[in-house]
Amino acid sequence: MKTKVLMVCLGNICRSPLAQGILQSKVDADKVTVDSCGTAGYHVGKRPDPRSIEVAKKHGLDITEQRCRQLSVNDFDDYDLIFAMDKSNYADILAKTRNTEHAAKVKLLLNEISIETDEVPDPYYGGEGGFEYVFQLIDKACEAISKKL
Repeated sequence: MKTKVLMVCLGNICRSPLAQGILQSKVDADKVTVDSCGTAGYHVGKRPDPRSIEVAKKHGLDITEQRCRQLSVNDFDDYDLIFAMDKSNYADILAKTRNTEHAAKVKLLLNEISIETDEVPDPYYGGEGGFEYVFQLIDKACEAISKKL
């Protein structure tokens, strides 16, 4: 049986699409499935932010086929691990859980590694450098996750 991992940020256009693409590139697709979504429905059906697409491309990843979707209560049954990019989304995800089993699946992405921060900052309103910084943070966490999987 495949392990199913869900990456979650606010709008599912910047951080979680990168996390999906990065983790997919590090795991065996026959053993692990990775998806992403947002806690808000602002961008449902849209592609990731062009800056996320560009930074992913710079690192050899193609995330252009991803489409934004909103977190659903069914995701707690469908996924084994749910990673939030920051504390605000972590709280929003937990608020949708129906039981302790579902809540136990939810984790902060950066808690998988030892660094000075536990939140992946939202690069949406920042410059191009913010997307590269976010890529590097997510890449380190996904490397650690891939080794556990």
